[in-house]
Amino acid sequence: MPIKLIFPLLILLSAVAASAGGNMTCYIDGTIVVRDEAAIKGMVEVPLAAGLLDGTLKVVPAAGTTLLNVEISSARLDNRSRKEIETLTEQRQRMEDRLRALAIREEIFKSAAKSQSGKAPRKTKSNPDPMQAIRQGTDFAIAQLESVYTTRRKTDQEINRIDARIAAARKSAHSGESSARISVTPARGRVTIRYATSERAWLPFYDMHLAGDGFARLQFSARIMRNFDGYLLRISPGSLAENATAATFPVSGGGSAIFASYRFPLSEENYGTGIYNYFSARITNSGKQHLPAGEAGLYKSGAYLGKFRFEGLSSGRSRVISMGDR
Repeated sequence: MPIKLIFPLLILLSAVAASAGGNMTCYIDGTIVVRDEAAIKGMVEVPLAAGLLDGTLKVVPAAGTTLLNVEISSARLDNRSRKEIETLTEQRQRMEDRLRALAIREEIFKSAAKSQSGKAPRKTKSNPDPMQAIRQGTDFAIAQLESVYTTRRKTDQEINRIDARIAAARKSAHSGESSARISVTPARGRVTIRYATSERAWLPFYDMHLAGDGFARLQFSARIMRNFDGYLLRISPGSLAENATAATFPVSGGGSAIFASYRFPLSEENYGTGIYNYFSARITNSGKQHLPAGEAGLYKSGAYLGKFRFEGLSSGRSRVISMGDR
């Protein structure tokens, strides 16, 4: 369950950003942009961020200002980039399917290894050396587990490469910017412009701390994907559809925001003893919030052990997590 919500100190990005009147609130599936603009000779012209969602643009005149006309010039979509994004997204979904299949294989071969090691040796005519058969069965199950861990690590690396390619393709998906041209009266009237985009501005990140007491302290954070100069930035773990009720958090100077810290039960803990760090365990989401997939850092008794892929976890569900090759 969440033991506390952590509110980092609000960092004022700059006096320039505040005077520009630009605000962004970034959700898990998009961003809401709000800008205050003053007209020059009765005209306001504002560039609109890539990925503008149809039907979300709203222009509100300030007191004493009257709207005369609003025109939107749309960016031309780069069809080749759009098809590339669709192909990469399909590849990523296949990688996620592979990870789910690997999790099932891991459970099967773990059970097989335990079953073999727990057998009582019994000599028969058809099995004159039962210990040898048990060793062979155990060795086979462990070899399969090693294959699962190696494939999972390679799949995680492939997902990271696909994510990087998707991000690059999205940046070049438009050959130009959309813009809004707004006519007002009087000549120096003011308006507030609000719209939503499909652009994802942050990625989930976790810090998992282990103390050997049967629980994991999981800190859920956001890492900003790019620079947003000129905007006062806030982050939310909710979706665009939840913008009226979802909590929002300020971004620290390091380009991150901390959402919450949880204390979740752990079972089946297994640690490596060699030079290479290894860890596996079953974690249960005893809280009420779904946790999206993301990269995670692992710590034990304050010592850093490495990073692993946290595959996401719904409320009330359990899953096996692991890091490294045994």
